[in-house]
Amino acid sequence: MTKTAKGPGPAVWSASEGAVLARLDAPIKIQAWLNGIAYDPEPGTASPRRVLRERRANCFEGALFAAAALRFHGRRPLLVDIRSRHDDDHVLAVFRQNGAWGCAAKSNFTVLRFREPVYRTIRELMASYFDVYFNAAGEKTMLEYSGPFDLTRFDKRGWMTDEEDVSWIGDALDRARHTRFMTPAQMRDVLPADPALVKAGLLGADPRGLFKV
Repeated sequence: MTKTAKGPGPAVWSASEGAVLARLDAPIKIQAWLNGIAYDPEPGTASPRRVLRERRANCFEGALFAAAALRFHGRRPLLVDIRSRHDDDHVLAVFRQNGAWGCAAKSNFTVLRFREPVYRTIRELMASYFDVYFNAAGEKTMLEYSGPFDLTRFDKRGWMTDEEDVSWIGDALDRARHTRFMTPAQMRDVLPADPALVKAGLLGADPRGLFKV
């Protein structure tokens, strides 16, 4: 009989899966694990179980995995979606620690990943991304963001361990209420990103996963 390991919530993990998740007992360890796997430029959405097995993820798959890992250690599995123009959207797994917000994230850009839990509000956390949220041409692209989206609503559908495509989670997240980050007047005056910062952001990026400007 296969042994299983179970963290908080209904998902049952194999012994080997549980052993990996047990080691990811801090958000920065989850981030390090995400940094160590390949970026997945292919369409579709794999569940956290498949990400754990296949060792690759796009930003949404990475956020789902991070949320599942956070939940394994007793935290709520919360996502925040960032919408953009002339660019891909971005999804973060957010968490609260000592009364402040932080997040873990998988990204093809080095500058769109982990944030320390020092932000008092979700908007403050989002503001930390604004100047570094740019496309490959250096255009700053952030438009709006969702509130924390609790994945426990999908427990009955087995979102953490489903072997099939789970893009339906992204569809539901896209329907969630989003808040505009800046006014139209502010948007018109936004300057391009510094070329040196763009170069740093693209360090190690998989060109197949970049938005075609």
